[in-house]
Order: sequence, then structure tokens, then C-alpha cells
Amino acid sequence: MKRFYLLFALTVFSLFVSAQSLEECRSLAKEHYPEICQYDLISKTEEYNLSNATRAWIPQVMLSGQATYQSATPTYPDAFKKIMQSNGMNMVGIDKDQYKIAIDVTQSIWDGGQSKANRAIAEAEAKEQRSRVDVSLYDLQSRVDDIYFGILLLDERIEQTNALIDMLESNLNRMRSYYNNGIAMQSDVDAIEAELLSSKQTLTQVEASRASYRQMLEIFIGQPLKDKILKRPNMCEVTNRTSLRPELSLFDAQQNKFKAQSKAINSSVMPQFSAFAQGYYGYPGMDMFKSMVSAKWTLNAVVGVRMMWNIGAFYTKKNNIEKLNIAQKQIDVQRNVFLFNTQLQTTQYDGEIIRLNKAIKDDDRIVELRTRVRKAAESQLENGVIDATDLLRKITDETTAILNRSTHEIELLQATYKLKNTLNQ
Repeated sequence: MKRFYLLFALTVFSLFVSAQSLEECRSLAKEHYPEICQYDLISKTEEYNLSNATRAWIPQVMLSGQATYQSATPTYPDAFKKIMQSNGMNMVGIDKDQYKIAIDVTQSIWDGGQSKANRAIAEAEAKEQRSRVDVSLYDLQSRVDDIYFGILLLDERIEQTNALIDMLESNLNRMRSYYNNGIAMQSDVDAIEAELLSSKQTLTQVEASRASYRQMLEIFIGQPLKDKILKRPNMCEVTNRTSLRPELSLFDAQQNKFKAQSKAINSSVMPQFSAFAQGYYGYPGMDMFKSMVSAKWTLNAVVGVRMMWNIGAFYTKKNNIEKLNIAQKQIDVQRNVFLFNTQLQTTQYDGEIIRLNKAIKDDDRIVELRTRVRKAAESQLENGVIDATDLLRKITDETTAILNRSTHEIELLQATYKLKNTLNQ
């Protein structure tokens, strides 16, 4: 029956006191971080760039108009003019003022692979930008972890400080009783009371630090923590040392972008073929003889196939390709530097985990011994063997041992999660 009541009490308590896990804080921080909006913007930009590249195959239409005045125009020979005039025909020739309203339609037949290269560049650039956002958001995760574990350490210190205050208050009451009975001196009472006040001051400072850390975490996750407690994450083991960091995907995306740009350079030196149609309404028309006789506006048209080959692109092709090759080698260097630094960090955290595991194995025994020494000191004080200063030293040693054990446990958790974060495991 007692067990039933205990389980019922724990269930009711859990309904009123909610908890926040590390994974929840990570997820909330990622959703709340302003840079998350970059994904939508990148997708829209990619969509527009791909649409523009595709529209290169849509017929290109250009409308133009012009009015000109020429200093000279084609004319008939004087002898021919006289012959025509003698037959009653007035050959005025081409007027010097001319007008034209034209429309040009061009349909690409083969652009040398330029539009395909542009589509590949648009996709590669979008993937690179997404990878940059991935890196930024992954870096956000480590910042949230640092604050989260910092709060856990402060929570543990507050808990141990409260336990110390309770112990000091108990011993202060006992010491005052000894003093009233003439067993202890006023200095013994004063020493314990001074240590109690100092511990309360420490508690106030630590609580202020924790409040500041919780406010920073609230800014990251975008919602108040209120009375929520932070759950200690479960211990995990990292067995795989293969790095899966988003920076590696960013390096790959940058390499793919350079490859797409290289294809664009190759396509720039290829000939381009297109069909065209030109039509205009104006004066003079294509029938020059008719325009010499009459200044009326006429409809005119021409259709055909055009080839364009920019030979000048060959002049810079080699240099542009070499520049891209150098850029790719620079990315390879950055990748190697990143993997080197990752290996160093992994080795550092592995050593830290080994050290903390060894320390935790000794902490339980140290706490046990310090507790026995403190209890013995309380008995010795009661019998007048030691004074309050000796007792305070033993209490401080025990409190420090308990705090060290809790701190080592949280630091081991933090080191393990830092190792996971370094490898993205």
C-alpha cells in the first residue's frame, strides 16, 4: 500500500512540474533561430534561377522602331531618269527620311550546352547555400548544449549548497545548545554562523548565475522555461569515429559548384545555332525599285538560320579552368584541415572521458570516507575533543567531495555529448 501511495504521489508531482530535455531545447532553438528562414529563400531563388535557365529555349521576341534621316540615298542615273520621264513616269528615288517598325523572333536550336550548365550552376549554388545554413544551425546546437550543461552544473551546485546550509544550521543549533550548557565557547558558535552566512551568500550568487543562464536558454528556444526543470541526458557511448559533420557536405557542394562552372566555361566556346524571323513595316521596303517609285510603307519579312561562335572565349578559357582547379584544391586543403582539427578534438574528448571515468570511480569512495570523517568530527566536537573550526573543515571537505562527484558526472555527460557533436554521431 505504501508503494502505491508513493507512485501516486510521484505521478501527481510530475503533472505539476514539467521538464525540458536537451533534445527538445535543440529542436526549439533550431526552429526559433532566424536563419532557419534561409531555407525557404534559397528554394525560391533556386526556383527562379532554374526557370530563367529553362526560358532560354522559349522564342525570344524583340520589338523595335526607328526613324532616320540620311544625307544621301540611292538614285537613278540621269539618262535613265530622262527616258522614264519621256514616257510619263516620274522617278523620285528614295526619300532621305525613313521609318521602320520591326519585330525579331529568335528560336534557339542549340546553345552549346549553356542553358544546361546554367541549370547545373543554379542547383549547385542552392545546395551550397543550404549546406552553409546546415553548418550554421549545427553550430547553434553546440551553443545550446554549453548553456544546458552549464545550467545542470549550477543546479547541482545549488543542491549541494542547500545541503551544506541544512547541515550548518543543524550544527549551529547544536553548537548553541552546547554553548548554553557551557560545553562550547562563543567563538565556536560564531565560526559556524559565519560559515552559514557565507554559504548563503554563495547560494545567492549561484542562483543569480543560473537565472542568467536560463534567460539565455529562453532566448535561444524562444519560449519561457518558467518552473521547468532541465532533465539530465542519458549517458551514451560513441563507438564510431567517422565524422559526419555538415561541413563535409558543404565542401562537397562547393566542389560540385566548381564542376558546374567548369562545364559552363566549356560551353561558352561552343558555336550556337538558332532560327530567326524578322519582319518590319516601313519605308523603304526590301523592293528598292518599288520604293523609288512610291514612298508608301510596305510589309517586309525574312527568315533563316543563324550561327554564332564567340572565338574570343578561347582566349580566357584555359585561365578560367585553371582558376577553378586552384579553387578546388583550396577546398581540398580546407577539408583536410577540418578533418585534422576534428581528429585533435576527438582525441582531446576521448582523453577527457577516460579521465572523468577514473575520477568518478574514486568519487564514491572519497565521499564515503569524508562522510565518516565528518560524522566522527561531530561526535568529537560533542565530547570536546575538537573545536568548531575542525568540524567546519571536515564539513567543507565532505561537501567538496560530494560536489566534485556530481560535477564529474555532469562533465562526463558534457564531454560525451561534445564528442558526439564533434563527429555528428
